[in-house]
Amino acid sequence: MGKQMTEMLKGTLEGIVLALLTGNPAYGYEITTSLRAQGFTEIAEGTVYALLVRIEQKGLVDVEKRPSEKGPPRKVYTLNARGEKELNEFWNTWSFLSERLEQLRREGN
Repeated sequence: MGKQMTEMLKGTLEGIVLALLTGNPAYGYEITTSLRAQGFTEIAEGTVYALLVRIEQKGLVDVEKRPSEKGPPRKVYTLNARGEKELNEFWNTWSFLSERLEQLRREGN
């Protein structure tokens, strides 16, 4: 992944993970797998786990420990009302930026 892509993902990964959690509670490995299925193949698991700690600390998700077939209980993350509000804000910002960027691209041609 190029440096530009890495930098852009830093600013959007939280919103992407919140979007993945919409209606789909998941634990860390499931989130990483979903990201990879969406084409974000080079995102390290450590990056995802650090982000999950941050969004938990910000109160954007509810966390439930569920038994695991292997090893310790898993932390399952569920988007809560505060997280939904944050995600809506993310989508509004994304729409604004993408519209402006597309306009700039069209004007440049």
